[in-house]
Amino acid sequence: MIGSELIGQKFTKPEYFQGRPSAAGDGYDAANSGASNFGPTNQKLVDRIKADAEKFRKENPAFTGLIPADLLTASASGLDPHLSPASAAAQAARVAKARGVALAQIQDLVDHYTESRQLGFLGEPRVNVLNLNLALDAQYPLKP
Repeated sequence: MIGSELIGQKFTKPEYFQGRPSAAGDGYDAANSGASNFGPTNQKLVDRIKADAEKFRKENPAFTGLIPADLLTASASGLDPHLSPASAAAQAARVAKARGVALAQIQDLVDHYTESRQLGFLGEPRVNVLNLNLALDAQYPLKP
């Protein structure tokens, strides 16, 4: 796995955490950075969010809570490399099962890679998806 911790990328395998949806071209294309500019009542946006929610539920059957908003909405640039800690936690059971490790071990890794607010008050806590997935491969490699 190679990538930039500054630009999101698409992870599709169940053993990896998946980032936010991207409105930038065919998935995190920096040349097409930007939002879809669909308003909240735009049917294309509504349909995409419904489809993404159904896909998330199918891929993460152990998760029964409300799906965190950042798993269903793209960032303004479409390139955000971070997830909220709640979005990582929502995927943790799937990743643990795919890797054959305890859920608590995966949650500990998420907690370790959760970045605090900058200067203690700017922004929100966040998890860099690439760094978390690299740590997964280092600490819990897949068995061939």
